[in-house]
Amino acid sequence: MTDVAHELGALRLIVDSPLSSKVAMFNNREKSHTESQLTNPFSESHGGMQRLKISKEEYGRPKAGSLTEYRGKKANIQVYQEMLELCTVINDEGHSVSKQTPEIRGILFGELFNIYTHINDKLVGLLLRARKHELIAFEGEVLFQRRDDNVPILLLKPIREIREIMVGKQTEIRRSLSPNPQPTNMLK
Repeated sequence: MTDVAHELGALRLIVDSPLSSKVAMFNNREKSHTESQLTNPFSESHGGMQRLKISKEEYGRPKAGSLTEYRGKKANIQVYQEMLELCTVINDEGHSVSKQTPEIRGILFGELFNIYTHINDKLVGLLLRARKHELIAFEGEVLFQRRDDNVPILLLKPIREIREIMVGKQTEIRRSLSPNPQPTNMLK
């Protein structure tokens, strides 16, 4: 009898060990979820929501090291590449503005629109972004097809300098990318 009781005790120890670790894992996960719900403004399961403490630098920005931050930086790299392509098309297809500065080139919006729609459908948005980065200049707030076909678009810098700026910004972002981004709910 003692051998059977001893074997049953050993058997319980083997069976209970993985079960107790699963229970502990579940309890940890539940505790983590409960804590995250306290800061979730859309959760009504807990009455007293803590006020988030966010600095001015953090406001409107994803958590550092998160997948959201990673995707945003990858998108910025793509936008810089598209702005460089736009400036290259203006440089290649445009004409010199003056004899004193042959490296500064320009093109009419209508002509650029006809060329560029085969490359990318976001021409107006890219023009606005490139103007914000002081790479190009044009009159008006937004350019519209047909109405603004005769509006000149000018490169403000030589294409060599624009290329250096855009590649430098892309390199800077690539260096700041987290090597192992995590989902936001996994970060603390």
